[in-house]
Amino acid sequence: MELSYYSDFAVRLVNTEEPERGVDTLTSVESVRELCGANRQTARRATEADVARLRAVRTRLRAVFGAASEGDETRAVDLLNALLMEFPASPQISGHGDLAADGRPRWHMHLAEHPVTAAAGYTATACMGLAFHLTDLGVERLGICQAAPCSKAYLDTSTNRSRRYCSDRCATRANVAAYRARKRLESRDSKDVREDDDAEAVPERPAGSTTSGRTAEKTHGSTGRSER
Repeated sequence: MELSYYSDFAVRLVNTEEPERGVDTLTSVESVRELCGANRQTARRATEADVARLRAVRTRLRAVFGAASEGDETRAVDLLNALLMEFPASPQISGHGDLAADGRPRWHMHLAEHPVTAAAGYTATACMGLAFHLTDLGVERLGICQAAPCSKAYLDTSTNRSRRYCSDRCATRANVAAYRARKRLESRDSKDVREDDDAEAVPERPAGSTTSGRTAEKTHGSTGRSER
């Protein structure tokens, strides 16, 4: 459905912060306007108060992605429903002046911007889009990047639903880290095996023995000659 396009609004908002790295780019009115992007009507309404409002929504949306990533579908849906109730959206049919080859408008669903604050408008759009994405493709399509310390949110659009990272860069970094960890484990196991083999190769001496076999034989010969 067309409205699922707006789910990216939710991802962009969540990813303005990386808690594990202490990064937060949502710090000013300008950052709010940048977040809104082409959504100019919302951007024009942005004020300093919208920074705190969107930060609060960001925390709640991150919880939605976190619950989905952990496989807790019911909690993810409940958290998102709470946001939808608090920030209702107004779907409308729109053409944006875009005409098809036959000259007729290309009608599609659009979310109207009626809320009085930029934060409310952005949140309504993000949550509605995420809701359509979730119900259309499944809760498991929402995730948090598994490449520590990254904790960015992502929407899985892969055909086999196998995505675990927010980007190719994080996937590569995680694969390299896993490869190095395997190599370290293999090296440690190999060292343990060599040490065990070395220990088994050393012959045991008789109890109380302090001389080699050759020394003992020489000593015994000398004793026999002395007795004769």
